[in-house]
Amino acid sequence: MTTGAVCPHSPRPRPMPSRPRRPHTSRTGGGTSSRSRAPRWSTTRKQGCSPPSSPRSRQHSSSTTATSASSGPSASSRPSPLGPLWVWLADRFGRKRTLVLNNVVGAVLGILAGTSQTFLQLLLWNTLLAGVVACAQPITNSIIADSFDDRSRAKATGVYYGVLTAASSFLGPALALFSGTQDGWRWGMWVIGAICLLSSLLITAFYVDPGVGASEEKLADLDESNRTNKVTVKSVISLLRIPTFSVMMASRLLSGHLLITVFGVQFLVTERGFTNAVAARVLVPFGLGYVIATVLSGYAVAFLDRVMPHQGRVLFNKAARILFAVAALFGTQFAWQSIGVYAVFWALFGAFQGMNPPVNRPIIMSVVLPELRGQAFSIFLNFFRTIGWALFSLSAGFLANALGIEGVFLWVLVVLMLANGLLLGSLYFTYPKDVRRVDDELERRRAAAQGRAGKELS
Repeated sequence: MTTGAVCPHSPRPRPMPSRPRRPHTSRTGGGTSSRSRAPRWSTTRKQGCSPPSSPRSRQHSSSTTATSASSGPSASSRPSPLGPLWVWLADRFGRKRTLVLNNVVGAVLGILAGTSQTFLQLLLWNTLLAGVVACAQPITNSIIADSFDDRSRAKATGVYYGVLTAASSFLGPALALFSGTQDGWRWGMWVIGAICLLSSLLITAFYVDPGVGASEEKLADLDESNRTNKVTVKSVISLLRIPTFSVMMASRLLSGHLLITVFGVQFLVTERGFTNAVAARVLVPFGLGYVIATVLSGYAVAFLDRVMPHQGRVLFNKAARILFAVAALFGTQFAWQSIGVYAVFWALFGAFQGMNPPVNRPIIMSVVLPELRGQAFSIFLNFFRTIGWALFSLSAGFLANALGIEGVFLWVLVVLMLANGLLLGSLYFTYPKDVRRVDDELERRRAAAQGRAGKELS
């Protein structure tokens, strides 16, 4: 069972069934051993559930605490189908109040997880905690859209996700230090709850909501009642009729690169013969690649916006998928002897994944009306990501029985990602039209507001 830290943007790697293979030499960081490797299922067999205070549970407290730590900021990217509910609360009661409530609920769940008496209770509270924190992401993305104009959103998104990922990467190993003491995992969960509570206090004290549509140049001098329309079920359903948004959702379902963060370490163990400890070394360059690329990509997209309006974002978004597919071809379909080579490829995997947030979020922001962006992101980040995780996790497990993990990676990480890149090419035709449609609607609202103001003065 792999015990290394896990990338904050995905669930913890779990065993994937695969075809029986002939025993071969296992690899370590310093060379090879002639000892035959035990069957892969012998190291990934699940153990029975037991109370967290039992010795068997304490053996896994390090991984439990590290994984639980990701329920904090890192869980923000985990799939959760309840995103639309939290966005509705934000529309009804205000985004500031909803974010405070979200963090308070997270704090309560963290405390409850720390008081768990059985593994089932721990699993329940931890899962709910991760889901609740993830539901805040659509709201925070809509706030970014209302705080920065279109020219600055890519940089703002890149910095936001870069900092969030870096903090989450540090939080997991830091909380794992609690595992050195008896019941240390409880303190880890309570610390997570305290962090959520502190976040709610900071939001209450310092956050000022700019208002929906405040960053739009055509609407900035209007009051919020004139900037937006009321959100209805019909208007939310209308999101599905936006060609660019539909393409982005389809692309989300084809984003097979998520599998590398779930099964990447196990691939190196079962298919390439490295030990768990050696294979886990690739997680560090993966995380570094993700953070660095996320921040830098925001500036790259902003540059492309100046030299290639509309087309630059499409090119960058498409390139992220194709580059990942090429790296996956050479990184997973060819056997390399050194873990250092795989570390380079995993750094590239992280970098090409990190290219996505600074470009796909601004694309959605620019084709969706201000009042609908929260719901659009709840569909894109929570609902469709939940479907995507379910499809890839379940199908990959079944396909591995017939193809092996390497075969699954070929079809999902290479072939499917190339198809994803081709699909995104259709944005060259839909994206400029959808941007103009939003601009025209904002201009219409401005004209209507000025017309009403003129009548009142006369």
